[in-house]
Amino acid sequence: MSSCFFSIMYMMKMQGEETLQCFNRRTDSLKFIVFFLWLITAPEGRAGSVSRRLTVQTGGSLIIPCHYDRKYTDHKKYWCFHAKSAYNYCSILAYANETKGRVSVIDHPDQSFFTVTMRNLQNEDTGAYWCVVEIEGIFERDESEQLYLTVQSAPDVSVVNSSVSGQEGGDISVQCFYSSGYKNKLKQWCRYKDQSCYTVGRTNTSQNSSVQISDDGRGSFTVLMTGLRLTDSDWYYCSAGDLQAPVQLNVSENSQVPFLTVNEPKSESVTTEVSERNGDATALSSTTPVSVNTDQTVSSEEQQNENYLYLELWIPAVVLLMVIVIFVSAVKLRKKHNRNEYITEVNRVRASDTVSGNGSSSVLAENDVTYTSVIVQPKTEASSPVSVEDEVTYSSVHKWKPLNT
Repeated sequence: MSSCFFSIMYMMKMQGEETLQCFNRRTDSLKFIVFFLWLITAPEGRAGSVSRRLTVQTGGSLIIPCHYDRKYTDHKKYWCFHAKSAYNYCSILAYANETKGRVSVIDHPDQSFFTVTMRNLQNEDTGAYWCVVEIEGIFERDESEQLYLTVQSAPDVSVVNSSVSGQEGGDISVQCFYSSGYKNKLKQWCRYKDQSCYTVGRTNTSQNSSVQISDDGRGSFTVLMTGLRLTDSDWYYCSAGDLQAPVQLNVSENSQVPFLTVNEPKSESVTTEVSERNGDATALSSTTPVSVNTDQTVSSEEQQNENYLYLELWIPAVVLLMVIVIFVSAVKLRKKHNRNEYITEVNRVRASDTVSGNGSSSVLAENDVTYTSVIVQPKTEASSPVSVEDEVTYSSVHKWKPLNT
């Protein structure tokens, strides 16, 4: 009885092993089929997940930075597109350092990134794009980053200026706009290179600069960066939810004298009216804290008032001086004119005397001339104290010296 039982158990074991081997063979066949199907459908697969989502206005332009590892500095880079996000079917729009149609790609190997500029974007340009670094080798995949771009008449997230500039030690302000659907989304200001982000309502101070973000709740938030340094030059982006708007920041050296007295800036409220460029745009009013150095403003106003005071004093003085010069010149000209008339009259009289026979008196040009007139007065009996027989002669002498001509 026992031997029969063991025989049955042995037969069941053998049958189970055969069943298991058959199952394993079928499983291997199934794995092979799945792998084969994956190879066939691989070109339709998507190369990773979307790392960035961007929006741009219809007809507008966009500059997109693509960062890569320094070890790929000498590798080829390109920009490709496929509307349905099929990476293996994407069309290469342009390689680095070339322009094709509306697309330009420029490599910056010293900073380990290349930029893509797309112009006059239309609705059909909506789709998936890839920043790609070409890796040589049959079994090596290219390094790529996927982005998704949406072209809209009114972008959900945008900025006024995609490029801002500032000086070392100074401040910059960037205003970012979002649609009503993103009002309650997280707002951030991030740096592409290291993905360091700053959120609304917080002031983050690092070794580089201080960043403050304020949201007006009506469609825009403002990023204020103070105490800029040269190392802050880089690509950043405004984000609301999963949408981004890239912004390039350039910080230049401060050419002013470094020894300056730094005063505590006072925060003032500045109201800015902004309207979108499309026809359906509405005015957005935002209150943005801006740092204003009141001491420097007062100093400049005092300097300006002092300059005005100088002008008020100098202009009347110059006018008065000009009047005096003109008056003196007129008096001198008048005197010279009268002297010339007098000399002319004297010469005319002398010439008439010469013609009438009195030439002897005019010959002595350098000597004194004496004129004598004699009047004979007949005697009278009533008033004359002398004798009747005498005659009285009266004489007057006038001495005249001619002018030198």
